[in-house]
Amino acid sequence: MAALAWLLIPLLAAIGAGLWGSWANRTRSTRSDGPELDGYARFRKAMEKQP
Repeated sequence: MAALAWLLIPLLAAIGAGLWGSWANRTRSTRSDGPELDGYARFRKAMEKQP
């Protein structure tokens, strides 16, 4: 019975990690890359102006 309890610990940890991973990916997917791409475009334009 004690071995079964020790096997449940990694199982619960894996389930918790899967739930956290799906939640973290869900909140991150709503962000867009717009501001980063705009900043990169401004950087490229500034670099092209210099001799």
